[in-house]
Amino acid sequence: MVQPYNKSKDKKSEVRAMFNNIALKYDFLNHLLSFGIDIFWRKRLIRELLKYKPENVLDMATGTADLAIMASRKGIKRLTGIDLSEKMIEVGNDKIKKYNMASSIMLEVGDAEKIERNSDTFDAAMVAFGVRNFSNLRDGLKELNRVLMPGAPLFILEFSKPKVFPVKQLYNFYSFKLLPLIGRMISSDPRAYLYLPESIQAFPSGDEFAGILKECHYDKIKQIRLSFGIASIYIGHKTITSQ
Repeated sequence: MVQPYNKSKDKKSEVRAMFNNIALKYDFLNHLLSFGIDIFWRKRLIRELLKYKPENVLDMATGTADLAIMASRKGIKRLTGIDLSEKMIEVGNDKIKKYNMASSIMLEVGDAEKIERNSDTFDAAMVAFGVRNFSNLRDGLKELNRVLMPGAPLFILEFSKPKVFPVKQLYNFYSFKLLPLIGRMISSDPRAYLYLPESIQAFPSGDEFAGILKECHYDKIKQIRLSFGIASIYIGHKTITSQ
């Protein structure tokens, strides 16, 4: 199991500490280090989400609420954003106040493996760059399944591992050489930008992740590869008979 600091056996507390440390610069560094491409990836996820016309959406690992804000601007009227990091939620709430979106977006500190909602609550859920940070991937996916209505979609945007030459080689060089260097120069927590490529490499992307979604009671699973496979959107639906 890849952890941010490897100082304890508790990944959850280390992930919380890491995001609390980088919360104030998180948005800036995200867009800088991805050259702004992450914005287009999120927009693609929202386009897929809107096809289902959901009314009550969960944004798990919401971070500073970028995805929830984007969804609200596209007309989603009820969004719940949950994140493990108190500081990320604080930054997100400041943005929601700035954009006058408090009537459509509610943020709270919470755990992906223990969502404080009744079963069959949401008609869609989404996670952007968050499932890699779950302390137990399967438990988190099953808990998301529990709070979804039967048949409702789950959208996951996550980094994957490109396989095409020379994208694979360039991506690996950037991820393991340049990104940690830039993060060390700009961020107050340089370890966070070593953890990022390590966690991407350890994450079960592609068909392997689709198989895990199936194990966790999702069906009609679809993968949309983005930017030559640097990232992917996975879409799965809660099986009608899942418990």
